Amino acid sequence: MKQLKRWLLLPLSMILLLAPLGCSFGNDDQETVRVAEVTRSIFYAPLYAAMAQGYFSEEGIELELTTAWGGDKTMTTLLSDGADIALVGAETSIYVYAQNASDPVINFAALTQTDGTFLVSRTPTDEFRWDNLNGSTFLGQRKGGMPQMVGEHVLRQHGIDPHKDLKLIQNIDFGNIASAFASGTGDYVQLFEPQATLFENEGLGHIVASFGEESGEVPYTVFMAKESTLKNDTETIERFTRALYKGQQWVDEQSPEIIAASIVTFFEDTPVDVVTQVVERYKDQGSYATDPLLSPGAWDNLQTIMDDSGELPQYVDYEALVNTSIAESILK
Repeated sequence: MKQLKRWLLLPLSMILLLAPLGCSFGNDDQETVRVAEVTRSIFYAPLYAAMAQGYFSEEGIELELTTAWGGDKTMTTLLSDGADIALVGAETSIYVYAQNASDPVINFAALTQTDGTFLVSRTPTDEFRWDNLNGSTFLGQRKGGMPQMVGEHVLRQHGIDPHKDLKLIQNIDFGNIASAFASGTGDYVQLFEPQATLFENEGLGHIVASFGEESGEVPYTVFMAKESTLKNDTETIERFTRALYKGQQWVDEQSPEIIAASIVTFFEDTPVDVVTQVVERYKDQGSYATDPLLSPGAWDNLQTIMDDSGELPQYVDYEALVNTSIAESILK
């Protein structure tokens, strides 16, 4: 809640700096749709595949994509009309709703349906058990963020109190967590891809568990827009969602090697073989949603995880912040 208030108090100069400058696809007779993504991640492969395969162009959309690098900046961009659509964690829509927003942010299409982080051990183990973490030093994610909430939720599911049974470190900036572990901090670390795979390939760590598999289905990353946008630009949002669905189906049908070759240009600093490994890992555990429909069960699981971590400002009914009509029309 405190973080959300900081978003809403950002000065106008910062809001203007956050306006998308991104890359565009298509031609002059297409409608421009501005999308702000929370970060650039192989976790979002179906979006990049839809772009690379030309599905947005087929739907008459010239997509302008910008990376906001953070949930707060992404939501600020959307709320200030710097973007038409945001790709960010569904929990942010709850934070905005709890502030009694006159034009709430509505989730209309799912992209990922599990957590995307992995537990990496400094030392190899033939048979990992969660109680191995008792008494260890655990390098977690930022307090209040969805990765940390999921991490703590999973630990509790395995009978571990993250604030009593181990030494929890969560005061390191997101961008420095991997380097802190590589330099010797922590016995275990919670990492996103591709860092987890890179560490394993380089012998710096060993992936021993998946937080995505352990925490179940959750609307981890979704496309959302203001309620007014969904009402006034329904046809555009439908075309956007149809293009996304084509990308989701394509990713579901193709091999990791083909997917990686299609999206590798979005990750200039990551070798294609690493992209392939990451895509395969996410596909195997069902992280990529195969259609845009966000389920009630996933929504409830999200709020359970938030509540367990003390970060749920209020319970919000599924119907209040999830629009299923667009996804349902696409799936017919």
